Amino acid sequence: METLKPVPTALTIAGSDSGGGAGIQADLATFAFHRVHGTSAVTAVTAQNTLGVTRVDVLPAASVAAQIDAVAVDLGAGAVKTGMLVNPDIISVVAARLRELKLGPLVVDPVMVSRAGARLIDDAAVGALKELLLPLATVATPNRYEAELLAGLELRTLEDMRAAARRIHRLGPRAVLVKGGGMEGALRGTDVWFDGEHLVTLHLRAVETRNTHGTGCTLSAAIAAHLALGRDALEATRRAKAYVTAALEHPLALGRGPGPFSHFFPLDDQAPGTTPQGP
Repeated sequence: METLKPVPTALTIAGSDSGGGAGIQADLATFAFHRVHGTSAVTAVTAQNTLGVTRVDVLPAASVAAQIDAVAVDLGAGAVKTGMLVNPDIISVVAARLRELKLGPLVVDPVMVSRAGARLIDDAAVGALKELLLPLATVATPNRYEAELLAGLELRTLEDMRAAARRIHRLGPRAVLVKGGGMEGALRGTDVWFDGEHLVTLHLRAVETRNTHGTGCTLSAAIAAHLALGRDALEATRRAKAYVTAALEHPLALGRGPGPFSHFFPLDDQAPGTTPQGP
């Protein structure tokens, strides 16, 4: 008789990156690395590569809702992460489905401003995200510029990051991780965690590489994977940060622009197509 192996699951609700470095592609690769079965609800299809984005086609909000429902009723989700949600209609329907379906812990990567500071969604979408989605989050992971927008503060110092984390926490997420990848000097690579009780500074080595495409997606997906595996939010975040930092040290020779890094870096010494040996 066939024996089926139980496996934890995680759902990503995000956009598609045709170049494979970010979005649902990065999320699913991250889930798989952590031995979590990944499912997805696609919000938008982008035409992009390491040189940039040339087209974005946004899916109807009803399509996004149907994808979430299809996953939830059959496969479930031990954890959920959101990425690029594009507009108020999609944000609203995602929040409504998550409230009703009561899936696993939620990681919200706001995807409002790029790591370089470029605005990605309009004011109405920012308002919907703050009002409808952030209050549902187990962990919110804004980058420097997203934290500035959400907190109404300019971030230049560690104390600024701490103040922003406290302000964003008041918007409703159970925990906030203000990411320091966009900070300057010694603060680059320093993140600040606040969960209403614990204010923790997380610092790992800064990695010198231009291949940082998909860093935010990968971090939030790794946090979701560890939550699906049953770890608490702070431990999930610590492990996810260590994973991304190590992955950044293994950039891939892909494309002519700032590209992705290796989601499977522990296997880099293994010849492609062979079966890893050992435990």
